[in-house]
Amino acid sequence: MKTIAFIPVRGGSKSIPLKNIKLFCGNPLVCWSIEALERCKYVDEIIVATDSNQIANIVLSKPYTKTKIYHRLAENANDRATTESVMLEYINFAQLSNDTTFILVQATSPLTETIHFDEALFLYNNGKYDSILTCVRNYRFFWNEDGTSRNYDFKKRPRRQDFSGILMENGAFYISKVENILKSGNRLRYL
Repeated sequence: MKTIAFIPVRGGSKSIPLKNIKLFCGNPLVCWSIEALERCKYVDEIIVATDSNQIANIVLSKPYTKTKIYHRLAENANDRATTESVMLEYINFAQLSNDTTFILVQATSPLTETIHFDEALFLYNNGKYDSILTCVRNYRFFWNEDGTSRNYDFKKRPRRQDFSGILMENGAFYISKVENILKSGNRLRYL
């Protein structure tokens, strides 16, 4: 069973042009994820899907052994394109088998380390879950616009150490099988 890590990086970001190759602690942003994945024992191949020759050249200038560039179609690199559209484009292009484990990795999470990928893939490979996503636990108290509390009873405000908080998707990475992605058209399997 093969495991592919897939990193979509556009050159045309409106908020910060070429943000994925801006230096972060002396290293291009996208390279932090690539280097963590290069050391991951469960990852067979890393695909950087980009529309930018500048991004491709920076990635190719590094001595990576598992990493390849995929030149994504312009229609899946514009402001309206979804991440799922480029995922599906690549899956179909590469004719990945249904049992391939597919990890969608966001280049904008440079603090994700090899151990995070190793632990998540170990958990995923045990077969208990059909999809995995990364979250952070948020210990803030939230309110709805109508003036009601969202995640706690304000009349019995818990102490912080007694409050379990709420999980918030952080977007660092997602794991699923190609079969699930093809069936749902989504990075996560849903019924």
